[in-house]
Amino acid sequence: MGLTGQLATLVGVALGAVLSMATTMIVEKARWRREQSVRWDERRLSAYAEYAHAVKELAHRYRRIAVAKGIAASGAAPLEPTEEVLAAVAEAEVQRSALAETVWLLGDVETNTAAVRLNHCLWHLEWLARELPTREQGGWDQAYEDFRQARQDFLKLARAGLGVRGTRIAESVPWPPPWRGDLSQATRR
Repeated sequence: MGLTGQLATLVGVALGAVLSMATTMIVEKARWRREQSVRWDERRLSAYAEYAHAVKELAHRYRRIAVAKGIAASGAAPLEPTEEVLAAVAEAEVQRSALAETVWLLGDVETNTAAVRLNHCLWHLEWLARELPTREQGGWDQAYEDFRQARQDFLKLARAGLGVRGTRIAESVPWPPPWRGDLSQATRR
């Protein structure tokens, strides 16, 4: 084997080593990106779920206070706004605020914007339940419907950001359900 043959073999071995190393680097980088994506998706899912639950819990408390004050129609057990109740609601708001910070750190622009809108709707419910003056017309029922829509929008965008396919509910389901009937008539009897 001449010098040319040895040189060709050496170049072939070196080229094979470089290609093998480059392929390994590309595969490892793709694996690392996949692992990072899964890691952040898990954290995003947890942040979105905890935040959505905290918001729903606060809205339910505000609704119960509004029922106790006669601002909202029945549908939830009344909750008298005692000092203890208001302190618990304030603590829940602090927790919601902390969870919102996590959402804003991990979320995409659309989901974060939906979270801000959801906060505004939630605070509107709080103001109405506390009987603070607002510029909005329509009262409790409209504010609660706006809240429900904002929460649905947040969940929809969170699902899209996480790559969850499909919709939350396959078809429109009426609220309140037909089996409830007209509760205003039932409470008058």
